[in-house]
Amino acid sequence: MIIELLTSVGIPELAAKFIFAGAVGFLAINFIAVYAGVVSVIERKVAAKMQSRVGPNRVGPGGWLQWLADGIKLMLKEDIHPHGADHFLFNMAPFLIVCGVAGAFAVLPWGPAHAIAADLNVGILYFISITSLVVVGILMAGWSSNNKWALIGGMRAAAQIVSYEIPVAMGLLPAIMIVGSLQVSALTESQGFMPWDWTAFDNPFALLGFLVFLTGSVAESNRAPFDLPEAESELVAGFFTEYSGFRFACFTLGEFAATWAIGAITTAVYLGGGQLPPSMAGMIPLSIGLFVLKTMSVVFLLMWFRWTLPRFRIDQMMDFSWKYLLPLSLVAFFGQAIYILISWDSPAMQTIVSHLLALAVLGVIFLFAGRVAYNIKIQLIPINTLSTEIGPLERAGKIAPPPAVVEEVETAEEGA
Repeated sequence: MIIELLTSVGIPELAAKFIFAGAVGFLAINFIAVYAGVVSVIERKVAAKMQSRVGPNRVGPGGWLQWLADGIKLMLKEDIHPHGADHFLFNMAPFLIVCGVAGAFAVLPWGPAHAIAADLNVGILYFISITSLVVVGILMAGWSSNNKWALIGGMRAAAQIVSYEIPVAMGLLPAIMIVGSLQVSALTESQGFMPWDWTAFDNPFALLGFLVFLTGSVAESNRAPFDLPEAESELVAGFFTEYSGFRFACFTLGEFAATWAIGAITTAVYLGGGQLPPSMAGMIPLSIGLFVLKTMSVVFLLMWFRWTLPRFRIDQMMDFSWKYLLPLSLVAFFGQAIYILISWDSPAMQTIVSHLLALAVLGVIFLFAGRVAYNIKIQLIPINTLSTEIGPLERAGKIAPPPAVVEEVETAEEGA
C-alpha cells in the first residue's frame, strides 16, 4: 500500500521500494533500541521482586530512566580492541547479530494479521533462516577476539543453536499443517479471539508443538537456563568477553530484541495474534494493544524462566535437545498428521477437542496463578512475626502451612 502511494506521486517503483525498506529498517532499529532499554529495566525489577531485593530505583521516577543512563555510559566508553584480534571480524560481529534479529522484524505482525512490513508467502521459513545469522555473529565474535573463553563461548553457541534449530522448526509444523501455509498473516487469520480458537489449543499435538517451539526458542536465543555461551561462572562473559562500549551494547540489543521476536512470532502463530471478536473488527488500535499484551506476556514468561531456573550444564543442554525436544517434536508432527486424518470430516470433534483442551489448560493456569498469589502474600509477612514459623517446605509450596499460620495470615489480610 505504501509503495503504491509512493509510485502514485511519480516516484519510480524501485526507488519507492528502497525508501520503504529504509523506513522500515529505521523504525525497527529505533524500536529495538527503546524496547531493549525499557525491557532491561523491567527485567531487573522483575528479578529484584523474585529475589526479594530492591531493583533500579535511583535514575528517574522509580528508577525507570536507568536504561538511558546505561545507554549513554556504553556509548561514551572506550572501544577497546584486544591484542592479536582480527579487527575486521571483531568489529563486524556485533552488527551482524543485530542485523540477524532486526531482519526478523520484517515478517512480524503488529496487531492485525496483515500489518506486516513484508508479508512473504514463506514468512516462517524466512524467520527461521534470518535468525540463524545470529550464530554466525556469535561464532565470529568468539573466534576473532583471540581469547580462549570467548572462543569456547562461540563454539558452544554454534553447537547450541544448530541443535535447537531442528526442534524449533519442527515445533512450528503442527500450526503449518493445520493452516496449510507458511505465510504469517494466514497463520494469524486462521485463528480467533477466544482461546479455543487459537492454534495452540486446536488439539493436544498442536499444544505440544507450541511448547516445543517456545522452549527451543529460549535456547536458541541464549537466554537462561540455556545461556551456556555466556556463562559468567565458567567463561567470564563468554563470546563477548573482550567487547566494550557500543559494540558490547549491540549484544544486549540483540538479546532483548530476540525476546520480542520470540514473543511476537509465538503470539502470531499459536496465540491468536491480534484477532478481535467479529463485532470489533476494524478496531486497529485495540488489535495492536491486544497483540502487544500477548507478546509481553510471553516476554515476561522468558524473564520468569531466567530468574527461577538454574543453568544447565553443557552436556545436559545438548541431551535435552537431542533426547527430549527432538523426539517430542516428531511426536507432535506425526500426531498432528494422524489427528488431521481422523478429524478431517468431523468438525464437531475438532470443536469439542479444542474447547476441552483450552478449558483444561486455562484451569491449570488459574490454579497455578492462585498458588503464586498465595505465596506472594506469605512472603510479604515479615519473618518471625507469626506464632508458628513457616518452614522452608511451606515457603516452597511443598506442604501446606500449619492452620495457625493460615489463620494469622488471613487476620493480617483482613486488617490490611
